[in-house]
Amino acid sequence: QVQLVESGGDLVQAGGSLRLSCIVSGLAFDQYSMAWFRQAPGKEREGVATIAYNGSRAYYAPSVRGRFTISRDNTKNTLDLQMDDLKPEDTSTYYCAADGGRYGMGVSLNKHDYAYWGQGTEVTVSS
Repeated sequence: QVQLVESGGDLVQAGGSLRLSCIVSGLAFDQYSMAWFRQAPGKEREGVATIAYNGSRAYYAPSVRGRFTISRDNTKNTLDLQMDDLKPEDTSTYYCAADGGRYGMGVSLNKHDYAYWGQGTEVTVSS
């Protein structure tokens, strides 16, 4: 079956950096666009960044643009999120997700477009 497993969440001070990783199995990884979402307690799950199936383009939420970088390695079935200049408002559980359809170009941050989800990894940014 399809499995997405995130790692890398931690407690970090404001201004610091973290790198999240997601390893995917049971899916033709190189055929699916991927994304990172996050959800804070009591809030809706929101899209953070998405990347095309072949890594050719990426799109970011305005709140993280210029600070976060999404990348993928299709030879290793891994998805990463480099997070720099972290802020307390970045505190959330972060989830990786795979598109519901093949050959997506990484343009959607709508959670309803994603069919497969990991269990999440927690990021806490202290002020």
